Amino acid sequence: MIEVKKNNFFLNEEVNTFLKNIIKNKSLANGYIFYGAEGLGKKQTALQFIKEIFKQSSSSENVEERITNNNHPDFLIIEPDSLLATKSSGSPDLEKTIKNGSEIIKIAQIRNIKTFLSQKSINSGKKIVLIIDAHLLNEAASNCLLKTLEEPCNGIFILLTSKLNLLLDTIISRCQIVRFRSFSSKQIKSILKEYLDTSKLKINTKLKFEDLINSANGSPNKLLKNIEIWNNLTDEITSKLGSPIKNSLEILEVSKLISEQLDIYQQISLVNLIQIIWWRKSKNINLINKLEKLKTLLGKKVQAKLAWEITFLKILIEDI
Repeated sequence: MIEVKKNNFFLNEEVNTFLKNIIKNKSLANGYIFYGAEGLGKKQTALQFIKEIFKQSSSSENVEERITNNNHPDFLIIEPDSLLATKSSGSPDLEKTIKNGSEIIKIAQIRNIKTFLSQKSINSGKKIVLIIDAHLLNEAASNCLLKTLEEPCNGIFILLTSKLNLLLDTIISRCQIVRFRSFSSKQIKSILKEYLDTSKLKINTKLKFEDLINSANGSPNKLLKNIEIWNNLTDEITSKLGSPIKNSLEILEVSKLISEQLDIYQQISLVNLIQIIWWRKSKNINLINKLEKLKTLLGKKVQAKLAWEITFLKILIEDI
């Protein structure tokens, strides 16, 4: 298990400085859009921003705890329906649910915002609404949110999204965009060194620190997840993934183990890692393209074991 030595490495210093100045100058806008790729700390930063806003108008000592536990009377969080269902069922596979594309934010949830804002603030001057994955608003919900944004109210809206192009232009125009930029390779290296206890990480001839850094794509969150995925694989699997497998029986065995040990999201992340490792060693674009097709198959929910077998066998026949 890779341990995080500090709990704030997701936070973006450039964005934090900007938001701290807003708090300091008391220059709050009615709406914000936190925009950037997945895994850049948008939600963590938004929650911290909300805590600081409430601290300005409330002397309560438990503001941070109440926001963290989502039981502050002046704070409302809106999340996609299937994500809420997954949480309530106690399932740990939130990422898997998200990737399945079945989640949506419905008009009933946005109407709930109107009811929430119509009530007088209890512990603060403003009520705050946080909308997770705002790009998942359906058409009716988007139009309803737009009308809510247009009406004078005592609320502050914070929308989180990785897909700004899926939001209505009229919603975007009524909010201030806060851009979360991907971390540089230098920053990712710093995170590996400063924030993570890598003493138990399986770094060997198959996987190098550079592979993990490249697989993160500028996202600390993705870096951590990829480390967890690789580190939780059995040696029986990792020992075979340093290069294309040259034995058909081993292909069947490894494909079976991968499909049994990992969910679809984790399998796709593993394919990304394999692509990086194999490209570093071979510079063979055909291998990378075949692995890219494997990700597509997994994303389409094709039987995972079969998808791995077909891909590895094609590589064995055509590229080795």
